Amino acid sequence: METIANPELPDTMRAITFAEPGGPDVLTLEEIALPQVKPEDVLIRVAYAGVNRPDCIQRAGNYPAPSGASPILGLEVSGQVVAIGEDVPPEMLGQFVAALTPGGGYAEYCTAPWQHCLNVPEALPLKEAAALPETLFTVWHNVFERGLAAEGERLLVHGGTSGIGTMAVMLAKAFGIEAIVTCGDGAKCAAAREIGADLAINYREQDFVEVIKQHTKGEGVNVVLDMVSGDYVPRNLQCLAEDGRHVTIAVLGGPKADLNMAYVMMRRLTLTGSTLRPRSDAFKAALADEIAQTAWPLFTSRELKPVMDLSFPLAEAAAAHARMEAGEHIGKIILEVNPD
Repeated sequence: METIANPELPDTMRAITFAEPGGPDVLTLEEIALPQVKPEDVLIRVAYAGVNRPDCIQRAGNYPAPSGASPILGLEVSGQVVAIGEDVPPEMLGQFVAALTPGGGYAEYCTAPWQHCLNVPEALPLKEAAALPETLFTVWHNVFERGLAAEGERLLVHGGTSGIGTMAVMLAKAFGIEAIVTCGDGAKCAAAREIGADLAINYREQDFVEVIKQHTKGEGVNVVLDMVSGDYVPRNLQCLAEDGRHVTIAVLGGPKADLNMAYVMMRRLTLTGSTLRPRSDAFKAALADEIAQTAWPLFTSRELKPVMDLSFPLAEAAAAHARMEAGEHIGKIILEVNPD
C-alpha cells in the first residue's frame, strides 16, 4: 500500500521558520516542501495551530526538536486529514482532528501519528480544538497520572491564567478537586476565579505559603503542579499536605532547588516531573486513548471550553511569541493558518 492523498494537494506550503535562534523577530514566513507522510502518519491541512511556551524556548535555542521531529515550531494543530500513511485506518482520511504533534504545527500542512489525533465533531470549533492537545495531554498526565489527583483533594497551580493553568483549573473542577492558583496581578487573579479557581493568590503581594496554610487550616494541598522550579520548590513543599505530590513540568525559575530531604521524609512527600515531547509515540498513543475516554468528551460536549486569548495570522507568529513572552495573555494564543 502507498500513501492515500487528496489529489489536489500542492507541492509546497507556507511555514514559519528561523535561520538561527533569537528573539521573536527571527521568525519568518517561507515557502517550503510539504512534509513526507510516514506509514503511521496523517497529513493535516492545518486550520489553526496552538502557541505554547516550549515553542518560544525552542526558538530561543534552548529546546531542540527531538531526533526525527520537524524543526518547524508547533506542538498542536486542528484541521482536516488530507493524506494518510499505509498503516493508518482508511476512515481517517477526511476527518477533522486535533493532534498532538512532534513539531511542524506552524505551517499550512503538518504530519502527526494517527494515534495522537482526537476526533473533532461539528459542535467543537476548530479554533478551540487547536488550543487543547498540548495542555490537555500535559495536565492529564501530570496532575492525574503522575500526581494522582483525586476527588476531594486540593491542587496548587502556579501561573493560573496560562494555557496550562487554565486547563488545570478546568479539569480539577470537573473532577471534584479544589483548585488554588497563583497569578502576577489582581486582574489575572480575578480572571482565574472566573475560570473556576477556588482561591487565586497574587504572589507579588502575598506569601502564597502563608495564604495556603490559612486557607486550608494548616492541612495543605495534595498536589502541586510546578512550572517554576528553582527557589519555588522548597516553598511548594511547605504547602503540601502529608503524602503530598509535587510535579514539575517546567523550570522557568531555574533547574536547581535546595531541599531539606528530612522534611520530605517526615511528611512522606513525592517529587516527580516529566516532559511530554521526547516521550515515545507509544506512550503518547496510550495517553491519547485514555484522554479520549475521560477528558475529551467534556470538551466535545461543550461542558468545558478552553480559555482563549488572542489569535494571530500565521505570518504574525512573531507577534504571538512576543505576547506570550510579555506574560500578557490569559489562556491560549492561537495562529490562524487556514481558518476557512
